[in-house]
Amino acid sequence: MNNNLIEITGMTKVYGEDDAAVYALAGVDVQVARGEFVAIMGPSGSGKSTLMNIVGCLDHPTDGAYILDGRDVSQMTKNELADVRNEKLGFIFQSFNLLPRLSALSNVMLPMLYNADDVPDEEAEARAVASLTSVGLENRLHHRPNQLSGGQQQRVAIARALVNHPPLILADEPTGNLDSKSSVEIIDILRNLHKGGATIVMVTHEADIAAHAERVICVKDGKILSDGRDGKNHCSGLHQ
Repeated sequence: MNNNLIEITGMTKVYGEDDAAVYALAGVDVQVARGEFVAIMGPSGSGKSTLMNIVGCLDHPTDGAYILDGRDVSQMTKNELADVRNEKLGFIFQSFNLLPRLSALSNVMLPMLYNADDVPDEEAEARAVASLTSVGLENRLHHRPNQLSGGQQQRVAIARALVNHPPLILADEPTGNLDSKSSVEIIDILRNLHKGGATIVMVTHEADIAAHAERVICVKDGKILSDGRDGKNHCSGLHQ
């Protein structure tokens, strides 16, 4: 088995045409091995969000190949990408993206409604309970988002990301809306997931958060400035 979960080669993303063409990504090569914890950093407009959207199968590249878990997803249709997202990816967003009228348990069960495998209700509930328990929310199963702190809402989002057991966790500014104490709690959960074998790709503009990853990829002007394989954060000093 190929040890790389992500293989991106010669990726470009162009907006506009001819003289008005803007390269959000300009020939990007990235590999992420199974079990790695990688942070992506870069100043505003660097292309890091575009890269994250393509890695998350939310957008197509203009050119280049993107192999995810052995499949070329770079030119898949929207429906095919939706299937890949549900099967292969778990998303953690800055804004949590929880449905306000649903309990924590129901929010975590949602991804299983779209699972290609028809998960029986009892199994779906059991898996959701186990996922919430794994992030320390076994006593908040029936609380709605407005009854939870920001840190607790993000833990619900993490539990939701884990419930289908995806091979890749994508965290987009996961501590951006949290206070310092909650940020530490969320990073601790991510680090424990990584220790347990999870592959995590995280976008962050905070150097102290990125420092918890084992590798920092620095993006600037649509290109990889450095991929951090030497363990150093080469984004330090850049305006975030």
